[in-house]
Amino acid sequence: MSKSLLSLAVAAFILGGCSLIPDYQRPEAPVATQWPVGPAYEPSQAAGVAAAEQGWRQFFHDPALQKLIETSLVNNRDLRVSALNIDAYRAQYRIQRADLFPAVSADGSGSRQRVPADMSQTGQSAITSQYSATLGVSAYELDLFGRIRSLSEQALEVYLSSEEARRSTQISLVASVANAYFTWQADQAQYKLAQETLKTFEESYKLTARSSEVGVASALDLSQSRTSVENAKAQLAKYKRLVAQDLNFLVLLVGTGLPDNLPASQPLDADLLSDIPAGLPSDLLQRRPDILEAEHLLKAQNANIGAARAAFFPSISLTANAGTLSSDLDGLFKGGSGTWLFQPQISLPIFNAGALKASLDYSKIQKDINIAKYEKAIQTAFQEVSDGLAARLTFNDQLQAQRDLVSANQDYYRLAERRYRIGVDSNLTFLDAQRQLFSSQQTLITDRLSQLVSEVNLYKALGGGWYEQTGQAKQATAEQPKG
Repeated sequence: MSKSLLSLAVAAFILGGCSLIPDYQRPEAPVATQWPVGPAYEPSQAAGVAAAEQGWRQFFHDPALQKLIETSLVNNRDLRVSALNIDAYRAQYRIQRADLFPAVSADGSGSRQRVPADMSQTGQSAITSQYSATLGVSAYELDLFGRIRSLSEQALEVYLSSEEARRSTQISLVASVANAYFTWQADQAQYKLAQETLKTFEESYKLTARSSEVGVASALDLSQSRTSVENAKAQLAKYKRLVAQDLNFLVLLVGTGLPDNLPASQPLDADLLSDIPAGLPSDLLQRRPDILEAEHLLKAQNANIGAARAAFFPSISLTANAGTLSSDLDGLFKGGSGTWLFQPQISLPIFNAGALKASLDYSKIQKDINIAKYEKAIQTAFQEVSDGLAARLTFNDQLQAQRDLVSANQDYYRLAERRYRIGVDSNLTFLDAQRQLFSSQQTLITDRLSQLVSEVNLYKALGGGWYEQTGQAKQATAEQPKG
């Protein structure tokens, strides 16, 4: 019995070495080998710590934001689903891989049956008994042409793609929490600015009303001043709503309420982010998890072609068992009660109306689709990084110009107010100065938010946000198995 099973196992492993999976060739990256150049781009930076290896604690300087990201990595439900998906695909891979090995089972059975006299060969009623104990392999397919191995390889690649999907989800979460936090901070700044502006407009309106009562200011001046007050009230209500909605969205991303021990936030114009080098476009192929995910799915479809090819060839399955059989329970393990069964089965496809050919064509088409998705992932990554690099220099110039504009409008406002109070200029000039200062201050906050969001998105586009500390990237590389 043991020799038969051993021979069966050896034959299965020897014959199972054939594979019809096509040799995998990584598609050429459909992008340039260098980032775009031009007046909107900075010169290439010196090599430093790559964005993908820079921990988010080093990239984000605001301790409040660091605390929110830390909390979200524990409580966010999307991230939790991604982690559970990894476990699910790992289990599916283990199930598929188990088909490579024989399933050995031990079975025992017993039966007693009364046969009536008119059904018995002796003409008398009889009671028959039968007991058996066997150890065997049931319907084990010899993987002669690698069909099962191809399916196992496909399941492995899907599992690996789920790990990259989890990394991609975390990177996106880190960026989303940061962007939501900065938006919340910017709208709070806008709300505070609207409060201060409303107070200024109301004081101006009171001054104009007193001037109107004594006949210095006209009814038109009073109406224009009131328009500014009402506009400021509308802006105040708008940003009060946005601040509340921003907080709700931030709580959703964090996955729980804001921590009670949340540190104080840094001002929006503080040094909130670290500088990051762009590296080379080829670096994205190894550092962007969405690109790695697309490549694993491409490899999975490549393995499916091997399984579809193997379906054209005969499949052989074996059923074998050995044990004892006796009509008496006491004699089940006595000499002479041995029994065995060896039952090979071969299936050869002859006619299936083109189903196998269609299945192979489908697998090849799916591979072509995944090649297109892989190339699109690379192109999208290239475009996102290029946009971020273009925004970096231009936002610096734009912010500096906007700060100068705010400063100029402050001078204009102070001068217009002084001239209006001494009666040199009309109320119209003073109101215009107020509105321009308010508008330029709002735009400055909006531009600063856009710059921060752009830098966060560039960090994400370069694969940053997976490691908490910068040194963890080198440690993870060192801990990888050799060979």
